[in-house]
Amino acid sequence: MAHDLNLNAMNYFEAVARLGGVSKAAEELSVSPSAVSQQIRTLEQQFGVRLFRREKRRLVLTLDGERLFQTTTQAFRMMRDVRSAIKRQRENRHFIMRVSPSFAVRWLGPRVKQFLDRVPNWDLRIDAAPDFSDFDTEVVDLDLRYGEGGWAGLHEECVLHDYVLPMCSPEYLAELKSQSDSPISQLLNARLIDSVKTHYRWDFWLARQGVMGERLVYPLRFDRSSMALQVARDGGGVVLESTTLAINELQSGALVPLSTAFEVIRFPAYWIVCPTRHTNRRIVRLFSDWMYSEGAAHDTRVREIIAELGCRIRDETGPKVPGVEFMPAAND
Repeated sequence: MAHDLNLNAMNYFEAVARLGGVSKAAEELSVSPSAVSQQIRTLEQQFGVRLFRREKRRLVLTLDGERLFQTTTQAFRMMRDVRSAIKRQRENRHFIMRVSPSFAVRWLGPRVKQFLDRVPNWDLRIDAAPDFSDFDTEVVDLDLRYGEGGWAGLHEECVLHDYVLPMCSPEYLAELKSQSDSPISQLLNARLIDSVKTHYRWDFWLARQGVMGERLVYPLRFDRSSMALQVARDGGGVVLESTTLAINELQSGALVPLSTAFEVIRFPAYWIVCPTRHTNRRIVRLFSDWMYSEGAAHDTRVREIIAELGCRIRDETGPKVPGVEFMPAAND
C-alpha cells in the first residue's frame, strides 16, 4: 500500500544509489552517515530484501535494489523538476496585455525596458493586435486601448492624452506654399493621407475648418498610423495624425505642421481597460501607475515641442460636429 511506504527512507536510498556511497548521500542530505545507514536498514526490513551488497569498500546495488532505484530515481527526478517549475513560476510571474500595433511599436516599445526594470521578476507578453480582448474567453490582464472610452461593463481609465494636427514633410510644405500663401488653399491643393483608424478623421477636421463637403474622398488610405506617417515623411502628402506616434519626426523636423493657423487638438486617447476584478491584481496596478507617470512626462514633452513649433492647443473630449457622423475607432 502506498501509505505504508517510508518516503524518507526511499529518499535516502535514492541518494545513496545515485551518488554511490553513504557519505556522499549524507553530505547532500545534510544529515549524518549513521542516519543514512539507519534509513537504508529500515527500508530493507520493510521490503524484506537486501538492496546493497559491499564489494571492495563499495556499495553495489543488488538486483532488487536496481529495480527499486530505477523507479525511485525517476520519481524523485520528476518531483525535483516539478518543485523547480513551481519555484520558477512563483518567482517569474506573467503579465499579458494587448495594445494597438502602431502605438506598441512607436511609443510603448521604446519604454518597455523602463517598466521591466521596475518588475524584474515578471514575464511580459504584449500582443500588438487591432482587436480588443474578449476577457471572458482570453487570458489577458488588460488592454491598452485607443479611443474615446465608453466600453460597457469594463473598468477604464485614461492614462495618456493625444494631440492631433495635419503634418507633412518640409519639402512637401514648400511645394504647397509655392502654389498659395493661404493655409486653406494649401489644404485644398494637398494630397490628403487618410489614416482610417484614427480617432479624428479628415471629415471632422475639414468641417471644423469650414470646408465640409469639399474633400471627402482621399487618394491615400491606410489602416495603420505608422504607414500613413511614413508616407507623409516621404513627401507623399498631408496626414492628420497623432503627435504621440509622430513625436520623433516632429522633434527632428522630418515632419512639420501644415500651418500654425490650425489648432492642435488635445483629447483623452489611450485607456487601460479590463474587468473590474483585474484592478486588484498587483501587476495591473503597477502598470497603471507607471503609465500615468510616463503619460504625464510625455504630455509635458509634447506641449514643449508644440510651443516651439508655434502652434496653439485646444482641449476637447472627442469629435462632435453637427452634420458629421463619427465612427468610433478600433485599435490602430
